[in-house]
Amino acid sequence: MLTRLKVDGFKNLASVDVRFGPFTCIAGANGVGKSNLFDAITFLRLLATEPLVVAALSVRDEEGRSGDIRSLFLRSRGYLASTMRFEAEMVVPKRSLDDFRQVAEASNTLLRYVLELRYRGEEDESGPLEIIEESLDPVNKGEATGFLRFPHSASEWRQSVLVAKRKAKAGFISTLSEPNGERTIIVHQDQKQGRPQRRSAAQSPRTVLSLANTSETPTAVVARSEMRSWNLLQLEPSALRRSDPIRAPRQVGADGAHMAATLHSLIHNGHKSDAGNGVPDIPKAIASRLSELVEDVTDVWVDEDARRELLTLHARLRDGSDHPARSLSDGTLRFLALAIIEHSTQSNGVFCLEEPENGIHPERIPAMINLLQSIATDTSEPVGKENPLRQVIINTHSPSVVACVPGDSLLIAEPTSILVNDCRTRTVRFGALSDTWRTRVGANGSLMPAISKGRLLEYLNPIARAGESRQLRCKRVVDHNDAQMLPFYREIADE
Repeated sequence: MLTRLKVDGFKNLASVDVRFGPFTCIAGANGVGKSNLFDAITFLRLLATEPLVVAALSVRDEEGRSGDIRSLFLRSRGYLASTMRFEAEMVVPKRSLDDFRQVAEASNTLLRYVLELRYRGEEDESGPLEIIEESLDPVNKGEATGFLRFPHSASEWRQSVLVAKRKAKAGFISTLSEPNGERTIIVHQDQKQGRPQRRSAAQSPRTVLSLANTSETPTAVVARSEMRSWNLLQLEPSALRRSDPIRAPRQVGADGAHMAATLHSLIHNGHKSDAGNGVPDIPKAIASRLSELVEDVTDVWVDEDARRELLTLHARLRDGSDHPARSLSDGTLRFLALAIIEHSTQSNGVFCLEEPENGIHPERIPAMINLLQSIATDTSEPVGKENPLRQVIINTHSPSVVACVPGDSLLIAEPTSILVNDCRTRTVRFGALSDTWRTRVGANGSLMPAISKGRLLEYLNPIARAGESRQLRCKRVVDHNDAQMLPFYREIADE
């Protein structure tokens, strides 16, 4: 779970500092930088797995495809950044599996990871990217309240996730500047008697975190596993409609693939209806959730074709007709994929989703928002099998979505400019409503910039100002006498 992210020098993100809760909605105009924040999260996930260059080339550029590594650095007229820096604060699971299926147990579950990279040129034989700093530090139990600022139950949720065996002054990974100017990354073993390992920062082709092993640094392994679970969901209609081989992965993919295999696994692994032990009927629960979008749905099921070894997802309507996934609408399939993720215990981590309103009728958008909030962990209850440590971050420019999300879950992305090396640089600022937890004054002052409710008018009342309609040839719907502004919107406008 990502609780805070600082980014400086990546794409158009300069001195960005964002706090996240279990569910966060980021609203902003097209091109302001909402997607770049998701790309920063994706880049960190890739850096926990891949070499530096591979990770950089896997991040989409401004045209939406992999491009030149240099394009990932902040630029403006007369200035091009040579470094980028990330600082991620996270809550990690108490344990996870490494690449060899060995169990790694974290000695601390509140962690702060810092990574700074420098561009040194495509011609450099050591590679175009160099690590300037890498560190992984624990957060003390006494700092937990300031670390976890979003509303939560201290006695239930926080105690179920909190492990703090190692003091903050003894980090797991640190960077040392040598007298000769070289930088050395030091890996400190979880056990105090272990000998630290030293690696040259300049010569390292990948992050040290990506090389952690369970026997010496299990906490770093758990942190790496957490970062690998930061998913950018790009639900593609072709993947959502596809049938699955019987041996397909039992987890919905980032593109929406394997819905049938995931649901088939849920049905056949102890999740069938059983009134005696209270186990829920997963297909019925998913069908009930789907009926919030399509009222006629009464059931979902998976057809198993043994001869062709294929699994196909079906939805049954009230009239008794069955419809395979390939015949369902794009919006219905996206909603169905999220409903399956909600019930899948294998689907954990951070889920980033762009414009969840796509393909959804405006009247049904509240159902989509309710579903996304249900996927995220419930911070009033202990984390466990029925309440996994999951987080949802969405971005949107839809007035309907902004109007539906809770006020303390909303962030507004606004274009701004700052001085970087005496050059005026366009960037983005993220702010929250003034009466929410992100902007309340704490021990270190205000957490994030406050956005007034009046700033929401372009979302809550996206109607041209009085008089602009005269420029139009036809009378707008909103100009009809029986089309009145909703009372809530009018109340906001009067402030």
